[in-house]
Amino acid sequence: MITSVFRKSTPLNYSLVVILILLFFFLFQIQDPSWTSSSFLVFQKIILLCFILASFFLVNFIVKKNGLSKDNGYSIFFYLLFLLFFPTIFSNSNIIYANFFVLLAVRRLISLQSLKSSKEKIFDASFWILVASLFQFWSILFLILVFISIIFHVSRDYRHWILPFIALLSVGVLFLLTSLIFNFDAVSFIRERAVVDFRIDYFKNNYENGALSIYASVVLFFLFSMITTLSNRPQILHSSFKKIVAYFVLAVAVYVLSPNKSNDILLLTIPPLAMMAASHVEYVQQKLSNEIVFYLLILCSAFTFFSQL
Repeated sequence: MITSVFRKSTPLNYSLVVILILLFFFLFQIQDPSWTSSSFLVFQKIILLCFILASFFLVNFIVKKNGLSKDNGYSIFFYLLFLLFFPTIFSNSNIIYANFFVLLAVRRLISLQSLKSSKEKIFDASFWILVASLFQFWSILFLILVFISIIFHVSRDYRHWILPFIALLSVGVLFLLTSLIFNFDAVSFIRERAVVDFRIDYFKNNYENGALSIYASVVLFFLFSMITTLSNRPQILHSSFKKIVAYFVLAVAVYVLSPNKSNDILLLTIPPLAMMAASHVEYVQQKLSNEIVFYLLILCSAFTFFSQL
């Protein structure tokens, strides 16, 4: 039944996903309704919701525009299910903003395979990744994905290798100007965030630990599926799928390295995982098998969401 609903992209699919996002977002927010007493805090919540919705449609745009998925709504539905594993994401503005800007970068890097406007795409991707790093510092690791994309498509032109550094200079200058305007110490801002912490002992309760464990199992399943079936997929998409796997691995590295660790940081792993999950469902043509995958994920996501409220 679920596979039938999302097999084709229709206004109904998008409406259903948007309604579910709004529902779960407000279910989490009403746990602490103090924000409703301040118009500024209400505005902040609306902005967060807009960025979350924009991220959903960016994921959908990436998979459709680059042929990573057929005309269906699997990717955004998986994105929603994985997001529910870690409901505290809905209150973490920095990671939501960082995820959005990383998605803007990935959109440009995946489309690099067309070899059109390659210089603009490399600069844009580097720029957005560096902007993301201002919200979640170790997002800067996604610059590795820029260089991987250069190797795959445009490595012969030396100018492509210089563009990420030009983007770094541009973001650096803009950041320094911002620090002067708003009178804060730019060096201290970076120093406080450029810290490595490998400890994973932040869990507030067993439900957070359980959510991470279930999520890790889901990750292994879809990652294994993608790696083992890659050679059987269309040759033209191999570089794109490899970039998605690299995207996921780098997102895990951001989580591992980040200080003040929490499950929220795993938001960066959700877009590539949703893309791999959608690809798995399309690759496995057995309807019963796909239905089982969907229903198991729905049960797991519902359990982890409501247990952490």
